[in-house]
Amino acid sequence: MIINMRAGATEQEVNHVVDRIKELGFGAHVIKGEERSVIGIVGLSEKRRSELEALVSAPGVEEMVKISHPFKLASRSVRPEGSIFEIGKGVVVGGERVVVAAGPCAVESPEQIHDIAAKVAQSGAKLLRGGAFKPRSSPYSFQGMGLDGLKLLREAADKNGLLVVSEVMDPSQIDIMRDYVDVMQVGARNMQNYHLLRGLGEIDKPVLLKRGMSATLEELLLSAEYIMAGGNYRVILCERGIRTFDTYLRNTLDIAAIPVVKSLSHLPIFADPSHGTGRRDKVGAMARAAVAAGADGLIIEVHPDPERALSDGAQSLYPDQFAQLMDEVRLIAPAVHRSVTEPTMARV
Repeated sequence: MIINMRAGATEQEVNHVVDRIKELGFGAHVIKGEERSVIGIVGLSEKRRSELEALVSAPGVEEMVKISHPFKLASRSVRPEGSIFEIGKGVVVGGERVVVAAGPCAVESPEQIHDIAAKVAQSGAKLLRGGAFKPRSSPYSFQGMGLDGLKLLREAADKNGLLVVSEVMDPSQIDIMRDYVDVMQVGARNMQNYHLLRGLGEIDKPVLLKRGMSATLEELLLSAEYIMAGGNYRVILCERGIRTFDTYLRNTLDIAAIPVVKSLSHLPIFADPSHGTGRRDKVGAMARAAVAAGADGLIIEVHPDPERALSDGAQSLYPDQFAQLMDEVRLIAPAVHRSVTEPTMARV
């Protein structure tokens, strides 16, 4: 259930409604829009629901709306116009501009991460992606550089005017990563790690939440609800491919999920065509399709020498391929009333 406050409702009127909701044993989440505030009501109590419904006549209240979806705070009913928020350094997600994150699957060395950060920034990326802690299917595979990797990511990003997005695997890593990472990424394997999601709900950092490899869209939105229920509303969803019966590609990138999620939720959604296909020669086509379908951003793996990458080399673009892809999505974006950051300098 949500309460839509009237345009121009005072802070005192909003606070009165919030206090009353809490008195009745429910949780209240205030989400401020450009013109009005919306109060999301969550909780399991049924005994005092009639008293709760009486708030429809409280000062400043315009209407009370019942939400049929199990995800309440993530529902588009809360913010019909869609969420737009800054993630750092003036970079805004959910607005007119398609935001691109790029970089290697894993940080491998100072030379590697500094080289690729400079190149993706030059092509127009706004975030440097890279894993410092790597969840791998095999326990014998490269597991990441840990804290040293985080430090290298931060140095490379700052040198090139980029933000950092990196995966957090466990609640114990949140405090370690807080000083180095601008956007906390939750990987597909952890989409339903509810202990981790609750921890991320308590911090003031944007979260990039990837869809689980066998998760429904409702399950994805309910995972976002865990984060938002803790008070962190800066959640970015990410379609990264799901497991189907087909074996030709690593996963099946569900392009249709992008417009479906946008009809269900106000949260912005990115696409990850690298994990969604697992093949370098298919990444470009799926990235272009995702932008055309309305994705608010892309997260793409780029490596200076994919053949020698310690992880996911087969799906990583060469820097010149990434530069070409950015030029292509710049042509597509205006057709859906969007834009992509221009390159910072002429490429040779």
